[in-house]
Amino acid sequence: MKKFLLIFLLLGIAITVVAQTEPSSDKVRKDRIWDIVRPNQKNIAGYIDLDFAYDLITIQSGDYERENCIISAEISQLPLSEDSIIVLYEQTPDGWKETASQLYLVKGEKPVLFWILSGKTPARTTRTFITTSKITKTPAKALMDVEDTQKALVLTKNGHPVLQYNYAHLDPPPGVDPAYGRTGGYIHPAYSPKGNVLTNIQPRDHYHHFGIWNPWTRMVYDGKQYDLWNIGDKKGTVRARNIEEIYGGAVFSGFMASLDHYIFNEDTEKVIMNEYWKVKIWNVPDGFLWDFESHLFLPTPLPILLEAYRYAGFGWRGTPEWTKENCDMLTSEGKTRPEIDGTNARWIYVTGDTRTGCSGLLFMCHPENYSFPEPLRIWDQDANGGRGDTFINFAPTKNRNWVLLPNEHYVLKYRVFAFEGNMTVEQANRLWNDFAYPPVEIKN
Repeated sequence: MKKFLLIFLLLGIAITVVAQTEPSSDKVRKDRIWDIVRPNQKNIAGYIDLDFAYDLITIQSGDYERENCIISAEISQLPLSEDSIIVLYEQTPDGWKETASQLYLVKGEKPVLFWILSGKTPARTTRTFITTSKITKTPAKALMDVEDTQKALVLTKNGHPVLQYNYAHLDPPPGVDPAYGRTGGYIHPAYSPKGNVLTNIQPRDHYHHFGIWNPWTRMVYDGKQYDLWNIGDKKGTVRARNIEEIYGGAVFSGFMASLDHYIFNEDTEKVIMNEYWKVKIWNVPDGFLWDFESHLFLPTPLPILLEAYRYAGFGWRGTPEWTKENCDMLTSEGKTRPEIDGTNARWIYVTGDTRTGCSGLLFMCHPENYSFPEPLRIWDQDANGGRGDTFINFAPTKNRNWVLLPNEHYVLKYRVFAFEGNMTVEQANRLWNDFAYPPVEIKN
């Protein structure tokens, strides 16, 4: 007579009867986890119930030492719903310790679990975790949250604002050409941990500068060139369309927003490119760490040529408080402010005087980006009639064209770290390594 194994579905009440003559893969997996858990099962939360254990996760630190590094693991094998809560435990010398984690569950994408690899982890070492699953209707209050003001999204960390994504229309100052107005699609303010505003919008010298934004300057479509950066020329613009997703929790908060790139011809306008921004801020100590992703798609059957030009793409206009008198810049290649413009880099940081002392921003580009390491357009100390205001632009098309084709998906990734005090080359390299070459999951 065949043996029968009753398998209780992890997140349901239905019972499935499976005929088999040998142990299931699920039982083998649970037995393997039990072999690891058995020697020291007790932890601060009591006992891990393996009837609900999902899987074993082993993280390899890779070639670099890590410190409070972001970790992700795909968990698509687990039946999940919007009410699912994943509980993560780490194996430590003192037993299994619960670790804050957060499920990223978005329609059309694979479910991913995120957490912070806390403390320091030496290079080429491993750390072991297991997950359990439960359903709750009353999730814990989010440490990382998003407030919708009906004009903007404010991303907060433990109640402190980190950045604001604006989606409503903003007119220019009185007396300025209305063409300099913009319908959202930019970040301002971006803050330092002590609340200093590190961005600037619509300054008198460049009304088209909008904090942190991502337009293109030389777009050739259907044989004609358009400029969506210099909006005062009235050849095109970028407009926020929708907020597609908002998420918060113990580990990160953020949003996905859609934007449209318009071109203008006489009395008509046309969308020639769709863009999605994915922005996340992370619950790491000692600063504000956040990710910016730009996803580009073409909604028309014609290609777009992004022609080489000295500035285009991911740009930052710094606080008006920073001039040549009180701020410094350094790149991953050791270049200082007089040398930077036109060079390529993995990262660049700026530090300057603020009301609380000294604050700064570190900008990092990803090795999968077009033209990596990316060319930089910056203002040197003589910019703006000798004031030396701060402007930085990772410009992937500074030195070469980029052809975008219909039915393709293009991604540019950047990471930003806002900090107090000074930045060191060692710290900047560590943060960039975590971004570019994060620890990996070892499949068990």
